[in-house]
Amino acid sequence: MNSDNLPQMLQTGFHLTLGATSFLIETLQDPLKREENLGKLQSDLGLLADELLEKGEMTDREARNFVDTIFAKPGDRENADSESVSPNQSGSPADNSSESVAQPDVQLKEIQELTAQMAALRAELENLRAEN
Repeated sequence: MNSDNLPQMLQTGFHLTLGATSFLIETLQDPLKREENLGKLQSDLGLLADELLEKGEMTDREARNFVDTIFAKPGDRENADSESVSPNQSGSPADNSSESVAQPDVQLKEIQELTAQMAALRAELENLRAEN
């Protein structure tokens, strides 16, 4: 095993595990997705692995962005917020207040999803350690 490839392999494994966890959560929570996901399991596993890897990479990016926004300095947050506003949005105070009310709910949901994924990953790691 080449030690130069080890970090890349670990990161790929992590992304694949995140994607699989997301796949499992979707399957358990949404009856419509359940049928679709079970059909994917019966199809080409190579394509499924690529899809899971892509989901894991996206989840990793979202989590990193979320953590970065939480730990950003107050001055940095204001700059990031002003950069993320699209030209189609008006800058009226009413729009900003409704956006700030909706954003914590979305962030809370994302935190809960990430926490559930982390718990599933931790349980999977413990199971693997117990097998070894």
